[in-house]
Amino acid sequence: MPGGLEDEASLDPRDALVELAAYSLVTRAAETPTFTMHRLVQDVTRRSLRNDPEQGALTEALAWVDDALVGDPQDVRTWPVLDPLAPHARAVVDFADAAEITEPTARLMNQLGTLLFTKALQGEAEPLMRRALSIDETSFGPEHPKVAIRLNNLAQLLQATNRLGEAEPLMERVVRIFESSVGENHPNVATALINLASVLQATNRLSKAKSLMRRALAIDEKSFGPEHPNVAIDLNNLASLLHATNRLGEAEPLMRRALSIDEKSFGPEHPNVARDLNNLASVLQGTSRIGEKEPLMRRVLSIDEKSFGPEHPNVATDLNNLARLLQATNRLGEAEPLMRRSLAIFVDFTRRTGHEHPHLEAVMVNYHFLLDEMGKSDAEIEAAFAALGVPSADGAPSGVETPG
Repeated sequence: MPGGLEDEASLDPRDALVELAAYSLVTRAAETPTFTMHRLVQDVTRRSLRNDPEQGALTEALAWVDDALVGDPQDVRTWPVLDPLAPHARAVVDFADAAEITEPTARLMNQLGTLLFTKALQGEAEPLMRRALSIDETSFGPEHPKVAIRLNNLAQLLQATNRLGEAEPLMERVVRIFESSVGENHPNVATALINLASVLQATNRLSKAKSLMRRALAIDEKSFGPEHPNVAIDLNNLASLLHATNRLGEAEPLMRRALSIDEKSFGPEHPNVARDLNNLASVLQGTSRIGEKEPLMRRVLSIDEKSFGPEHPNVATDLNNLARLLQATNRLGEAEPLMRRSLAIFVDFTRRTGHEHPHLEAVMVNYHFLLDEMGKSDAEIEAAFAALGVPSADGAPSGVETPG
């Protein structure tokens, strides 16, 4: 995923949970990092929030939740803390927004929206992100850095739901705001440049995208040093663009460097490592080293299934790419159920969000090509697609890659 931006927060969420428990609002589970709120307590709390003319109880509850809901929601390592808090945060921000309390309501909405987006629940995430943006534009004006954070995260969601024309002007605006507010060489500018470059690459403006990526890399290496995770993001994106322009010899060392940084920073089972492995594997196939690719692809699939669950679009991308490798090595019977499962995930994503996933069409073509290679008749191919609820697709096979 392209780089995200979040608000700063420094308090330990465990301290806030202790305070919540002291007020009898929650009960901590003995064996798991979760908590529950009694139905009667919920009801009394809701009534008090509605009826308190001074909004004191609402303000206090909002502060408790704000103290607890910290950490990067794009990082799966924070989910054991954020997941049990999320429904309570959603309830309190609804009350706070109705009461026209802007802070920390907008921050909480942004955090919740980003968490939902990372879990591929874009339909739930988008209204929260748009409302957070609206609140901050009214509170701080259209050129404030907080507004840029909201714009950046919304633009990433729009790109993920294949609305590139809507995403691009938002990302251009993010770059302008950060350049004018924090300076042209700030890390936030680098993140914005990478995200804008991703949109440009998706619309085949590769020369301009490459220029922005190199600028972002220079900013981050100067700001953080050569071994920082932000540098790995920049390297991965630049290497993916070089790969797309068939400069495999230049791309491979950058990808390996990004992989080394992320394994040291996050450990071997983190989704960022899976992203790097996937893109490295793609380069290996391009250099006819298919035998080296398969173990990397299986490792990618294992990491993403454990991190995101079996129905996430990242998993669908991994399934498609592994199936294409199996197809290339004439293991069609092994490839077919993987490709079918990949397509089913993308179809479900499109139904849930109301927007076609950027990889849906490519995987439809890949599945049609695979079934044809297996000797299936036109009627059998149409029936296979009909079972998934989509029309059959024809054309040349087209691979998909996990975004950098």
